[in-house]
Amino acid sequence: RPDMALFKFTKAILEGRPIDVYNHGDMKRDFTYIDDLVEGIRLLMDAVPERPEDGVVAAGDSLSPVAPHRVVNIGNSDAVQLTDFIAAIEKATGLTAERNLMPMQPGDVPATWADASLLRDLTGYRPQTSVPEGVASFVEWYRDYYAIPDQRAYSA
Repeated sequence: RPDMALFKFTKAILEGRPIDVYNHGDMKRDFTYIDDLVEGIRLLMDAVPERPEDGVVAAGDSLSPVAPHRVVNIGNSDAVQLTDFIAAIEKATGLTAERNLMPMQPGDVPATWADASLLRDLTGYRPQTSVPEGVASFVEWYRDYYAIPDQRAYSA
């Protein structure tokens, strides 16, 4: 999504613009690669919710008591330091980010991550794509989609 950190940071770094890094980079987030999300959804299509005969929903299950649906979090369940995330973008682009270190935004939290235990319980699946691998794939797609050449290919 163009409004999310990976897209915004990649665009700014490739354009030579600074990126805003909140809480001076002392933040952790859980990043999930799109192919892992798609695979999780694909597998969940086979995990059709059924209401227990006794009506009691297991602890940790988001099964609705009134309709055959549930909410399942798909994520890596592994918070990554924001500075490591930015370093992965720098490596993938071959450029160094100009960082505008900012204080924590009101209402933000220093760390968030997905609890994907229900996904694993229902499907046995755990997202497999590492942050560096996913970032590299995204940067490759971004360069291709926006026709931005990799300058490293021309320097030697």
